[in-house]
Amino acid sequence: MHQTEIVADVTERLLALLSLLQSGRAMTGRELTDRLGASARTLRRDVARLRSYGYSIETRTGIDGCYRLLDGHAMPPLLLDDDEALATALALASLAATGPDAASNLNGGLDQAADRALAKLDLVTPAPLRRRTAALRASLEASPQLAPSVDIDHFLTLTDAIGVLEIVTFAYIDSHGVASMRRVEPHHQVHHQLRWYLVAWDLERADWRSFRLDKMTDPQRTGHTFHRRQLPTDTAVDLLRSGIRRNQQRVRVTVEAPPEDVVAALSYRDVEIKAVGDNRTALSLWIDNWQWLVLLLAQLDAPFTIESPTDFATECRDFGQRLIESAAPDCALNAPHSS
Repeated sequence: MHQTEIVADVTERLLALLSLLQSGRAMTGRELTDRLGASARTLRRDVARLRSYGYSIETRTGIDGCYRLLDGHAMPPLLLDDDEALATALALASLAATGPDAASNLNGGLDQAADRALAKLDLVTPAPLRRRTAALRASLEASPQLAPSVDIDHFLTLTDAIGVLEIVTFAYIDSHGVASMRRVEPHHQVHHQLRWYLVAWDLERADWRSFRLDKMTDPQRTGHTFHRRQLPTDTAVDLLRSGIRRNQQRVRVTVEAPPEDVVAALSYRDVEIKAVGDNRTALSLWIDNWQWLVLLLAQLDAPFTIESPTDFATECRDFGQRLIESAAPDCALNAPHSS
């Protein structure tokens, strides 16, 4: 065999071995040799080569002997199978489409980073897969979703602080436009309804708070550590939602339509949807005002019943009466159609 072919064969086998080990689980020698089509001796030699390149591979000998790539040594290179590479491309394309709103002209935002990463992914994707990825991207379009962009440095600062349990400070503008300095114990970063939030324990207010990252300025690590507190809810998302809902009203509505028809009208809304029959859907929503909800429900073109609260039902009934009274008398709303 030509020397170049031998080198190519070894390189291909090493990359295949590294890809298998990057699954994160321990794999027996038999599993690896079967997958690679190589002997046990060749496997040991290839493992030694990977170790010489800086990869930490744990070996357990004996009847249950196995190999495992230790944490922190999965890159470079990052090896993805076809499905993983396509999923990565789609995820990056979706994030790139989530651009800043009209009030934001932030450079260095996540959406821009996703767009750059997508271009780099094309450069390192093998030719056959690159053609499929390109065809997939050409066949799809992601509608722009207007949302505030977030500075990547904010993410990195908060990520590092959360990892080592370090108190951070930052300037913040709340929903009422009031500016203040905050000193918090960061717990989680949460993506919810096209917004990024920090869930943290506010040291000055001695309570859990959530902060929008796009309303945050100059987050700084302080060097002071803390002991992690137990969340009062099951997840950080639950805590975030409870905070957002604190000043909202819960409304329950039954719609005479299947869930798939209802969910499209309520995209990016804080709503729980449950099918209660073949053609009936129960909604539980948290709203700031009833006007926008009435308009959305009207767009469904399906009968609905406001179960609670009663004052919301009364306001909707009064609103409907005003619409009827606003129609010109000659509209003959109840007149039968002529044949």
